[in-house]
Amino acid sequence: MSEVVNHTDIASDGAVSPSEPVVFEPVESEPVASDSVAADRPPLYGRKVLSFVRRSARLDDRLQRAWDAYADRYLLDIAAGEGSLNVRDGLRFDAEFVRSTWDNDRPLIVEIGTGQGENVVAAAAAHPELNFLALEVYDPGVAHTLLLAGKQDLANIRIAQVNAPELFKACDAGVLAEVWTFFPDPWPKMKHHKRRIVQPELAGDVRRALVDGGVWRIATDIEDYALHVHEVMDDAAGFENVGSLTVSLPTEHVGKGNADTAADLPHADFRESVRFEGRVLTNFEKKGLAAGRVIHDFTYRAV
Repeated sequence: MSEVVNHTDIASDGAVSPSEPVVFEPVESEPVASDSVAADRPPLYGRKVLSFVRRSARLDDRLQRAWDAYADRYLLDIAAGEGSLNVRDGLRFDAEFVRSTWDNDRPLIVEIGTGQGENVVAAAAAHPELNFLALEVYDPGVAHTLLLAGKQDLANIRIAQVNAPELFKACDAGVLAEVWTFFPDPWPKMKHHKRRIVQPELAGDVRRALVDGGVWRIATDIEDYALHVHEVMDDAAGFENVGSLTVSLPTEHVGKGNADTAADLPHADFRESVRFEGRVLTNFEKKGLAAGRVIHDFTYRAV
């Protein structure tokens, strides 16, 4: 049985009501092994750790109409089955797939976790010379992105409701021009940091998917997540941090219960980027700024 609990974390670019039910998908338990064998395994061996939780949320009438009107045009049919967020077996996300989907060979930008779709749709409207793919797992976010794209009759955007790391594993080398990950779920509790979307394995898959010289743009308003990004990306193979700003950050991690101790921890200087002009100022970012949080921007170039 799935466990239903209440969840109040903020997902990518979208707030969740504290009373909204969250369905945690059952995860296959780790097989029993001897101590000597288990010691040689990665800490999460046998488990599929997701950067999100499945939410059972109904669409209101407006979003349901948008889904019905625009899903056939914009929503890619690449999931393993109805209701699944797994990418179907055998999918090859290559240049031919891009050409057949967008009917051209223009550079493709993928945004991981588009939330309500404000940023990716605005970018698609401003840059008809580029192609865009929005990755989002939550039904309301997908529906709202469909609504925004459909109202503007955009031809250069598609949406995929799948688990992003699985899609990147299906990508051919050099098929993407840029990848964007703006304000991902911070997973503030220390025990949940392993769920953060920016991870070494995903970095390797993103690097393979990017064309040489392509970039992965990341932004967060959580100081501890900024440290996490630096730890994963600054020394990641095939990437160069091209930031031009010097930012001081704690060198130790804090969690949801002790974040107020960060100022007293040892600090070090890190390189980050100026704000990406191609990112619109969404309501989510406005709320972070109003709360006094600092926005951390990162640009990692594929080399």
